Amino acid sequence: MENFRKVRTSEEEMPLPFPDLPPDVVEMKVKEGSKIRNLMNFAMAQMELKGRRQIVFSGCGRAVTKTITCVEIMKRKLGGLHQVTKVRYKTVLEVWENQDPPPDGPAQNLTVHKNVPSICILLSRDPLDPNQAGYQPPEPRHEAGEDTLGSSTKGLKRPLPPPCEELLPKKLQVQVSDSPRGTGTTAGQQD
Repeated sequence: MENFRKVRTSEEEMPLPFPDLPPDVVEMKVKEGSKIRNLMNFAMAQMELKGRRQIVFSGCGRAVTKTITCVEIMKRKLGGLHQVTKVRYKTVLEVWENQDPPPDGPAQNLTVHKNVPSICILLSRDPLDPNQAGYQPPEPRHEAGEDTLGSSTKGLKRPLPPPCEELLPKKLQVQVSDSPRGTGTTAGQQD
């Protein structure tokens, strides 16, 4: 494959795997090169300023982790969102062109069909069917002053556990007897 270079990549179009979605639902198609800040600015504007009730994030291949990151950020910022996750495979078509074609023949192209993992995540302000596969209820809300070990409410770090006794520094006392000068000294004392 060292003589070939990729000239085109295309994904097969698949309908969203969620029934009964409103026709104007926003689908955030996350790509490998997408900037999370840009995605989140647009998605948050749709949910907060335009009052959308549902939003779908989708991504495939290397964009799957970025898709999940966007969803988790949105859940933390907005709170109270119901979630349904669907995982499937998508076919990606890659066209590769030969860089060193035979002198008396046409350029050779190679077409590769790849099945890559894909994820679609629906976030909704309205309750969803809890019996469907991939459903996650909203995380319970904590009061602002409540101290919990598992989660923080304002981005504060959770408190460290108390130190173990064996890790605490101990005073070290060394008794030196019969020193060459003839006087006994204790470590830390001056002669």
